[in-house]
Formats: sequence, structure tokens, C-alpha cells
Amino acid sequence: MNPENDDELNDELLDEYDFSKMENGVRGKYAQQYHEGVKLIMLEADVAQVFPDAKSVNDALRALSKIILQHQKTA
Repeated sequence: MNPENDDELNDELLDEYDFSKMENGVRGKYAQQYHEGVKLIMLEADVAQVFPDAKSVNDALRALSKIILQHQKTA
């Protein structure tokens, strides 16, 4: 990447924007679409130490769900 291009791009951005002065702006316009299918779950501290990110939690839950489903089929 060319450092000159970085400076040129950064010059166009302001440090802050006053969105209250924007015309036709709609707060939360895409919020519902973003949250569809997303569940936020608070991990307790001891669990969070073992699973530091979303990927590790999802991988563990997928593995556990396979075990549960196999057990249900045999029961």
C-alpha cells in the first residue's frame, strides 16, 4: 500500500460527525435485519476463560449438539 494514498483517504474523514444534522437519516434503519438470527448470551467468567471468542464457543456447542443428537437417536 502506498502511504501517500493512506493520507489522501484519511483527509476525507472527519474526527467526529454530527448525525443530528443529517437530512433523511433514520436511526436504526437496519438494526432489525442485523439482529435477526443473532442471540447474545452472557458467559460466566469461568466459562469465558475456556472459550475466549465466538468461534470457540460455536465449535464446542456444535460438537456437543452432535453428541446430544446421536444420543437421542439411540435412546
